[in-house]
Amino acid sequence: MSNDRRRGARASAIGTQTRLWLASACLLLAVPTAAARPHTPDARGEAELGKLLAGRTAGTPTDCIDLRTADNGQIIDHTAIVYRDGRTIWVNRPRGNLDALDDNSIVVTHDFAAQMCSIDPVHLIDRTSRFERGFVVFDKFVPYTKPK
Repeated sequence: MSNDRRRGARASAIGTQTRLWLASACLLLAVPTAAARPHTPDARGEAELGKLLAGRTAGTPTDCIDLRTADNGQIIDHTAIVYRDGRTIWVNRPRGNLDALDDNSIVVTHDFAAQMCSIDPVHLIDRTSRFERGFVVFDKFVPYTKPK
């Protein structure tokens, strides 16, 4: 291989490395901006949640719910995670990354007790690829019950 060809190949490799580095840097700079952006409510998710809670009254928000009696939960697209415990529906409106919270997500929590609490990490796994889609942070759990 001639010296001109080697220099051209090396310059091309350096150019590729520089482009990859710049692209990575731009991506890293864009992530905090996207995370800081306030979430606008999802109309369909809010409508679905409203339908689910129709005729129910909100109770006092709490930090934890009992996992021994609550079901596995249901995701309301871009809005909330809902757990049922007998006659009570517990609604948690997570903070951050609600765009990844949809029916294609599997909610994975690492519970060290018989409770799920607002400080527990919540990972979202893609149902098809099984790759992590991100995470959300629980807020307080709000109980909704039907009047007797």
